[in-house]
Order: sequence, then structure tokens, then C-alpha cells
Amino acid sequence: MFTDTYYRRRFMQMGFGSLGGLALNHLSAAEGKPSHHQAKARSVILCYMSGGVSHVDSFDPKPLLKEMHGKDMPGEVLRTQFDNNGRIMQSPWEAKRYGQSGLEITKLFPNIAGCADDIALVRGMTAKFSEHAQGNFYMHTGFPFLGSPSAGAWVNYGLGSVNQNLPGYVVLNNKTGIPHGGKSIFGNGFLPATTGASIFNLDQEEVVSRVRPSRPLKEQRASLEFLEQLDGAFAKRSAAEGDVQSAIKNYETAFRMQSAVPELMDLDKEPAYLKRAYGFEHEDPLVAGYGQQCMVARRLVEQGVRFVELSCSNFKGDGQRANPWDQHGNLPHGHQEMARQVDQPIAALINDLKQRGLLESTLIIFTGEFGRTPFSQGNNGRDHNPYGFSLWMAGGGIKGGSVHGATDDLGYHATEDKTTVYDLWATVLHQLGMDHEKLTYRYGGRDMRLTDVHGNVMTKILH
Repeated sequence: MFTDTYYRRRFMQMGFGSLGGLALNHLSAAEGKPSHHQAKARSVILCYMSGGVSHVDSFDPKPLLKEMHGKDMPGEVLRTQFDNNGRIMQSPWEAKRYGQSGLEITKLFPNIAGCADDIALVRGMTAKFSEHAQGNFYMHTGFPFLGSPSAGAWVNYGLGSVNQNLPGYVVLNNKTGIPHGGKSIFGNGFLPATTGASIFNLDQEEVVSRVRPSRPLKEQRASLEFLEQLDGAFAKRSAAEGDVQSAIKNYETAFRMQSAVPELMDLDKEPAYLKRAYGFEHEDPLVAGYGQQCMVARRLVEQGVRFVELSCSNFKGDGQRANPWDQHGNLPHGHQEMARQVDQPIAALINDLKQRGLLESTLIIFTGEFGRTPFSQGNNGRDHNPYGFSLWMAGGGIKGGSVHGATDDLGYHATEDKTTVYDLWATVLHQLGMDHEKLTYRYGGRDMRLTDVHGNVMTKILH
């Protein structure tokens, strides 16, 4: 009776309705796989700052901006996104040197700056695109358009999951818009469906309620085994056997998540002092929300999840849900609000991981899709700048207190050790024990890679 596609699908809906649709999500149930070489890191936490953080106001301060404030830019000014270019604009935030390493960082991120000896600044980053959707795709996948797997999916595919009860790739989200480009920037592309991201909305009871069983587990297991028999037989007759097998693995992971997720999301057992450190009691609910993401991220990597991405929320009245760091006007206010949201929680995450001995095996990445111009847009905004910007990494074998690359004296163009997204992911894969040139997937008659045909490991910032 299940040879008819409609009735077969109807049975699937009936049998797994109690899983709240989670069985149709991209959930990783792959077994752990051998690495190419000795790994320094086991997991990645990506703190993604959608919209473009101004590097000259944060991690690449330029004294010359203050000296030349209000003057015309010397040399050629390339076309910007809105082409409403003003004059050189000094940073509203003073810079100072932090830690024994003496890394120079502005007071925009005082708590992260306090972790200077744990982070490596990459100041020579460049991008090929200055539009948000293309920039987000490029930063996540190495390509500026739909259809390519996210870095998290590649990591999940290359290494597999350590914990069979949880997805290998999780995106955390609360009161947050998905960055421009949509959920596809977290997708599996042409890789097996089991490798793509599962999105946990921490602002709702949805994460737990969707996996809470409404039928006895014994009945669900019987339905699952019956459906696996049907799917297995169907897969042998189908040209899409791999897709069907991925669906079977997804069902299995969804079934196991019913017990794993409620325990994961129960933060009541976390000590009060640690919640305060993460910002749970902060007067700004967005700080508390991001703090919750950071704490859950720590719990996920403790459980062996390979790749976790955190999402920023737009501050009150801004309206830039998809790209909350995008301040084309009133950057002093906008960047201050956004920095306050993430600064304390991220610093707490670094220190918490360090105290637990987990920072050595967890690689943290802080980046947006591009930087911002050293000259103003209008009176006090900054336009997009893909020609030179900063990101930082910590943990996972990264040499804390180090710097890779540099921009010119105004922070406009990368001038030393120019770095691309391919170099970033080549370095991340290397720390995870994978050779970026060997991590391939045959698709469309070609061996595809996260780093395409590019990429060099940034050895200067590695232990």
C-alpha cells in the first residue's frame, strides 16, 4: 500500500508527528571519522557578527585617523555600497594595550580586551564582496551564492559527530533575524543532508517542546524501525539512495534528541556566579540572551558537538534584524549597543572554557562578513569595506597575544599577510586535524572543497 507516494508520505507524517518536525531538519548522526593528522581542536564556536564590525573602531585602531579627522582621504577612494563618502572619521573609542602581549584594542570591547593574551588578531582579512548576502555566503561557504555547503557542514562531514544524541552542527538564535542570505548559509549544499545545521531558537520553549515525546518511546521505536525497513527497501530501488539514507539517519538523531535536548537546555544547575558572569542578570535583555547562547555553546562543545554558531540580535529601535552591526549612520551609538550585547558573554565564554580545560580543544572565531571604511558615510556612519578588516581566534591551538597581517595607516587596505576566507577555513580545518586539500566531495564531476582551489594555513598564529 506504500507504493503510492502520497500514502507513504502520509504514513511518515503520522508516525513522526510526535517529533514536531525535527526529523525533517538537517541533523547529523554520522559516526566519528579519522582525521588527516593530529588535531589541536575538537570543536568550533563561531561568534558571527552579521553586518560588519568596524575594525578601525575595535581590533585595528589607527592613531592617524584622529590626526586627520575631517580631512579628505589621500589617494583613490573606491566605490562603496552607497557611494555617499565623507571625510576621514576618527574613532569614538580610545585604544590601549592589553595583557602581557600588549595587543592594542579599543575600549569598545573592554571584556574581550581583557582576554588579549588568549586571542590572535588577524588584521589582514579581505573579502571579495561588499554586499551583505554575498558576503555572508562567502564567509560561510567560500562562494557568494546558494548551493554550497557551510563550513560547519564541511566540518561535520569531515569529522562526523562525537555525540550520536545531538546534531553535529548547531546554530543558536534568539530574537534574532537570520543574516541576509537566509538559512541556506547554514546549509549542507551538495553534502549529505545529515551535515547541515539545526537551528535552536533559545528565546522560545520550542527547542524542548519540539522534541518532547507525546507517545511512549517504545511505540515510537517500533514506528521508526518499520519506517526504516520501508525506506531501506525504497532506497535500493531509488536513484537517490544517499538522500534516503540521510533521512533515515535524521530520524534516528531526532529520536535520540528527545532525551538529550531537555537536559542540554536545563541551565538551572549552572551556578549563580557563572550566570552572572555570562550576563544573565544584565539590565539589557539582549546581553542576557547572548549570554545564554554562549553558555549553551559551552554545553554543546562539552557534549562533543563539532560546530556551533551564535547569532546577534538587533538593538531596540534599530530595525536591522538581519545585519545588526550595519551602521551607515550613527555608528557610535549602534556599535556601542552591539558591543555591549556580546562583549561580556564572549569574555565569560573564553574564561569558562579556560577554567574547565576546554579552551585548548575549542576554537573560537569572532568575525563579520567585512569591515568598515575609515572615512564617514554621511555625518557619523561608515560604509562597507572588504579591502581590509579584522577577525580574531582563540583556543584550539591558536597562539594567544599574536597578530597576523596588517592594514595601511588608515585601515583602508590590507598591506601585510593578506588573508582570505579560504585561509581562515584552511587554518580551522588544520587545527581540527584535517588537510583542507584532502577534504573533498565529488559533485558535478569535480572534487569540491570548502577552500575551492585556494587557501593557506596561517602558521604564524599557531602553536
